Amino acid sequence: MTKMLEPTLSEIREEAVITKRILERVPAEKLSWKPHQKSMSLGQLAFHVASIPGSLSKLLQQNEFDLSQANFDPPPPKNLEEIHATHDQSMREAEDFLSGMTEQAAMAPWRLTMKGQQIFSKPRVAVLRSIMLNHGYHHRGQLSDYLRLLERSCSCDLWPQCG
Repeated sequence: MTKMLEPTLSEIREEAVITKRILERVPAEKLSWKPHQKSMSLGQLAFHVASIPGSLSKLLQQNEFDLSQANFDPPPPKNLEEIHATHDQSMREAEDFLSGMTEQAAMAPWRLTMKGQQIFSKPRVAVLRSIMLNHGYHHRGQLSDYLRLLERSCSCDLWPQCG
């Protein structure tokens, strides 16, 4: 692994601990619960959060991705065990991907398109930050809000007001 990616991999590992802690707060009996009819279910959102690192690692192994091929409707998980196993597997895939990435691959352009039209082109390392991390934080925060609505604190050691 290139030295350039060491801080990113370190951050991903640190954040995985927090994500795992939040996923552990998801109540099994509420996987189908939605805060609004247009929202993802709690189970779908938890499954999405669990799978982001691995899913993005797979996308970044390509040189581009066409959003028209994306499925923005995560499947409902069968149970909590599937969510936790997905998170563990997702983290292994992300670590394997980042550990094997060269500096040249990290700096190589990666394109996001929609039906052939370019939306953006950025170095892979920038996409790691903007999608794997920032996108993950966004949905993890959303999951924390779901848990708060269900009166399940996020059990966060960092912020006393979180519970």
